[in-house]
Amino acid sequence: MDSEITTTVGRQLYSFDGRVLEVFGGNAVRFHVRHMHLCVKGPDRKGARIVEICHGRPEAPGVRHMWKYSAVEWDDLPGLARLLDVVQAAIDSAAER
Repeated sequence: MDSEITTTVGRQLYSFDGRVLEVFGGNAVRFHVRHMHLCVKGPDRKGARIVEICHGRPEAPGVRHMWKYSAVEWDDLPGLARLLDVVQAAIDSAAER
């Protein structure tokens, strides 16, 4: 990846440089692709989605961070879905190495 990807979600700024995902706003958190698990659950029957990011791997998760988005919120956040797709691709690539 050649450049940083950012998107704003409410009062939070998500930034990904290819290795580190940072979420600014409130308590800032950082996740490195080699020590991160990302899961987007849903949509549920009402269209809501849950984004869960963990420090660690699925079999040994550390601290979990979860955000819930209604169907309307998710539809208004195409930049978030794109950013999370790029982050997941980087996680998968790091796991293959």
